[in-house]
Amino acid sequence: MEKLFIIMLFLFGLSSQVLAKEASSSPLRIVSLAPSTTEILFALGLADRIAAVTSFCDYPEEAKKKPKIGGMSNPSLEAVVTMKPDLVVLTTDGNPKEFEERLRALHIKTFVFTARRLAQLPQAIREMGPALGVPGRADRLANEMDQALRRLKAGQVAPGAGSKKRILFIVWPEPLIVAGPGTAMDDALTLLGYENIAKNAMTSYPKYSLEEVIRSRPDAILIGKGAGMDMQAVSKGMLLRMASVPAVKNNAIYYVSDNLYRLGPRVIAGMEELSACLH
Repeated sequence: MEKLFIIMLFLFGLSSQVLAKEASSSPLRIVSLAPSTTEILFALGLADRIAAVTSFCDYPEEAKKKPKIGGMSNPSLEAVVTMKPDLVVLTTDGNPKEFEERLRALHIKTFVFTARRLAQLPQAIREMGPALGVPGRADRLANEMDQALRRLKAGQVAPGAGSKKRILFIVWPEPLIVAGPGTAMDDALTLLGYENIAKNAMTSYPKYSLEEVIRSRPDAILIGKGAGMDMQAVSKGMLLRMASVPAVKNNAIYYVSDNLYRLGPRVIAGMEELSACLH
C-alpha cells in the first residue's frame, strides 16, 4: 500500500511538472493577423489571451472589440510591437512573408498557419496546439473536424446515371465574382460530390460574365452573404438576366452564410448548409 502511495505521488509530481511547463510556455498575449486564425483562437478558448487582431476579424462578435493592428496584407508593425505580444500568429494565405521576417528580426516569436485547403485544416490546427500551449484542445478540435469531414464525405450525393450536379457559387453579384479553384467553397462542393463550374478558372475568385454563366448552365446557384448587404436585393437584376439558366428556371437559388469564406472551424457548418440546400 505504501509503495502504491509513493508511485501515485511520483506520477502526480510528473503530471504537475508537465502542466507547469505548459503554463510557463503558453503565450499570454497573442496577436492574430488573419480572420481565420482569430476564429481558431476563439474556438480553442483563448479569447482572454488575444491582445489584438486585424480590422477584418469580425467573428465571433467579441473579436470586433479587440484592438486592431491594420489589415492582413498591410498590418502595422508599430501597432503589433506596441501590443508586446508573446506570439504573433500569421498565415501563408494573406500575410506578407516580409512581415514575418521583420517580426523575427525584432525577436518577436511567430507561428505561421500553413493550411490553404480544406483537407489541410485539421492538421494545421493540431500543429498550432503546442505553439499556443494548448495541444490537447487543438487535438480535440482537429479530431472533431476530421470526423465531421469524413461524415460529410460519406454522405455525399451518389453518382447517378448522368453527370454531377453543376453548381455556381457567387461571392458577389455586381460585378459577378465567383468561387474558383483553391477556395474552401470549391473544396466543399467537390467533397460533397458536386461540380463547381468555375473549377478550371485561372484564379481563386474569377470575374465571370453573364454569358459564361448562361453557357455553363448551372443546375443550382449559391449566393454567399455580403457584409451588411441584402443579397437578394443586390442579386435581383443579375438573376433576371439569367432567366434561361436551369438554376433560375427551377428556382434552385440558395442564399447561404459566409461560413465557408474563411478556413476555420465554421467550415463544417458551411458544408452542412450546402448539403442541406443541394440535397
